[in-house]
Amino acid sequence: MSRDKEKIKNLYQSKLEKLKKHNKKYYEDSNPQIDDSEYDKLKKNILDLEEKYKFLKNKDSPSKTVGLKPSKIFLKSKHRLKMLSLSNAFDEKDLINFEKKISNFLNLKEYKNIEYSVEPKIDGISASLTYKNNILNLGLSRGDGIEGEIITENLKTIKDIPKNINHKTFPKDIDIRGEVYIAKKDFESIKDRFANPRNAASGSLRQKDSNETKKIPLKFIAYTYGFKDDIGFKKQSEFLDLLKNWGFKVNPHNKLIKGISGLIAHHKDFEKKRHELDFDVDGLVYKINDINLQKRLGSVTNAPRWAIAHKFSADSSFSEILNIEIQIGRTGALTPVAKIKPVNIGGVLVSNATLHNEEEIIRKDIRIGDTVKVERAGDVIPHVLSVDLKKRSKNAKKFLFPIKCPSCGSKVIKDFNKITKKYDAVKRCSSEGYKCEKIAIEKVKHFVSKEALNIEGLGKKVVEKFWELNFIKLPSDVFLLDYEKIKKLDGWGELSANNLKNSIEKSKNIGLDKFIFSLGIRHIGQENAKLLAQYFETKDKFYNLMKNFDFLSLSNIDGIGETQIKSIKNFFSDQINLKVISNLLSTMNIREILQIKKGKLKNKTFLFTGKLKNLSRAEAKSLTEQNAGKILSNVNKKLDYLVIGEKPTNKKIKQAKELKIKVIEQSEWEKLLK
Repeated sequence: MSRDKEKIKNLYQSKLEKLKKHNKKYYEDSNPQIDDSEYDKLKKNILDLEEKYKFLKNKDSPSKTVGLKPSKIFLKSKHRLKMLSLSNAFDEKDLINFEKKISNFLNLKEYKNIEYSVEPKIDGISASLTYKNNILNLGLSRGDGIEGEIITENLKTIKDIPKNINHKTFPKDIDIRGEVYIAKKDFESIKDRFANPRNAASGSLRQKDSNETKKIPLKFIAYTYGFKDDIGFKKQSEFLDLLKNWGFKVNPHNKLIKGISGLIAHHKDFEKKRHELDFDVDGLVYKINDINLQKRLGSVTNAPRWAIAHKFSADSSFSEILNIEIQIGRTGALTPVAKIKPVNIGGVLVSNATLHNEEEIIRKDIRIGDTVKVERAGDVIPHVLSVDLKKRSKNAKKFLFPIKCPSCGSKVIKDFNKITKKYDAVKRCSSEGYKCEKIAIEKVKHFVSKEALNIEGLGKKVVEKFWELNFIKLPSDVFLLDYEKIKKLDGWGELSANNLKNSIEKSKNIGLDKFIFSLGIRHIGQENAKLLAQYFETKDKFYNLMKNFDFLSLSNIDGIGETQIKSIKNFFSDQINLKVISNLLSTMNIREILQIKKGKLKNKTFLFTGKLKNLSRAEAKSLTEQNAGKILSNVNKKLDYLVIGEKPTNKKIKQAKELKIKVIEQSEWEKLLK
């Protein structure tokens, strides 16, 4: 490093340390040592340095943080019922698919007029309030959906939140959930301290001293419940009315609407008025109004089947493509990314836009030097919509897609889809496992990610830094880090290194499903990882697959098909992958999957064929598993019952009879449940 560069870095680091000290005085100690103008000047100096010298980067930069992380201040508590997120819809097609899935699951013949409770999606911070014996005794942030931070005293400062509720219909034990936000007019007086109203709400709830939170004009709108005692309501709209009776504020723009056409019309109308509201909204939430249908539908891993968020139309802008680069993902997918002149879209500075794949580039005739329309929709990665051909220069260059992986030089391939009889649009690096550096880095990022091991303090940028320093090359290296070396790195210290160490130690305790998901096997997402974990039950049985290579046995798992089995086989055929799994199994404490032990169908296996009456196949499987039964995907010696509906597959019936497996009708299966 040159002497000048070292001086600049030292100056930058000293200003950051000074800012951290004053942040602590302000946010933790509630005892600021400098006035706001001096504090703002210090922040601006840091940001100016970063702008001028691109090599200056730090996770504690004011461009990346607001206040201090709450994990050092607040205790955490588990939600009694998970706080799930919502799936997103962006157009009519998404909504039609949403309704079709509901119809298929519930086996509804007529689903065009499903009634929805329509509620504006406020852009705020989710919170859960626990009331016991009419008194608010616990307030939690969403956190990771499983556990949240205990912010009870801060939530009690919000006038919209009742502290005592003595209404005769109010249950003795219930979690009320809603959104904490700041009105636009109230934000005007504090906008110099926060980037936007949502950050202001978040930062205020993270104050150590609730007296500081009290100074911020926070509001609360209630919209759902978590855990609850029995309450006499059958519809979401009835529950919203109860919330009003109990003294909570609910959104005045809530409506009941039937059918997709009604939802679309309301969405268009509401979007035109959204800027007139005194709070930020980024879409509308549609919930099936019938609570009984909600219960039947249940949820997938992190979202309910019975609700969806319909985002407002995307913001877009025009920019120039400076270059096109190839990014390589965890599964080897090669994704072309346009490097564009930075442009502000919806309040976010965008400098990258995905081009999806080679076919997309050819179809839209996208070239380096083109002026293009870039769209950013909600949380979706910005992408190029179209090219402005009128502004194309003679020097615009066509992009040639690589025939070899830019990272490792392996051949680039396209997978053949046996169902569609076509090759996939996405090109992939043919390297398996960790031989390709770019794939390996992405695999490690996936391993430590929130959905997998959830290691706090080991984000994507940190993984990349540790990779450069040869601290991490394989997932098992995460548990062999030299913390003495880490302490000496720029932006680190004893406290942050110890926090990382504790987080890594905590991550060693993990369920088998999360462990399987963390390996990053292609086509094995969270749901498939659960299916595999339920099948293997223990890490030893999973390890036996690695030793015996009994991949045919996986065909017994309902939901695991030929594509997944082939992918698992390829994964286990790689020696480095086997080494990684072996090291992890010996290092980590992997919990077995707790099966439903009690139930009327315990130790019995089932397979369904034919159309069921008043019931979808998915719901029938769900009911079987809830009663400790297991679902198989084909007829074999392990099957106890073949359940037949209308127009069953004769081949399956014949196979069952040959193997002396009991063939029963739907009514007999229902008797077993009763």
